[in-house]
Amino acid sequence: MDWHSLLPFISEQNYNDNIKAAFKVASITRLVTELDPVTRKEVKHPLNEIASSHLARRTFAGNIYRQVKDPNLVASLTGHAEGSRAFNRYREIDLGMKQDLVKILENKKV
Repeated sequence: MDWHSLLPFISEQNYNDNIKAAFKVASITRLVTELDPVTRKEVKHPLNEIASSHLARRTFAGNIYRQVKDPNLVASLTGHAEGSRAFNRYREIDLGMKQDLVKILENKKV
């Protein structure tokens, strides 16, 4: 059985509206900052107002990348083509990842 038969088909907009409603019911309403694409200024919104399937995909990709650190594997898992420019925008190399890498190098005996 594949996932298509598990979930009902609804339009993408209805899906995103339902995600926003679920966030509101779950009280996931903290303020987040995003860049306005027109003015290029930071704007704050409650998370439940901007939640979407795309936001979930980006968040999932970024979080799994922090654990796996293999861009090709994570891109494949999230449905991105190898070398995808879109996927490259999702992943962020943070200080914790760099510290983990140094720890790995410190534990190697040469």
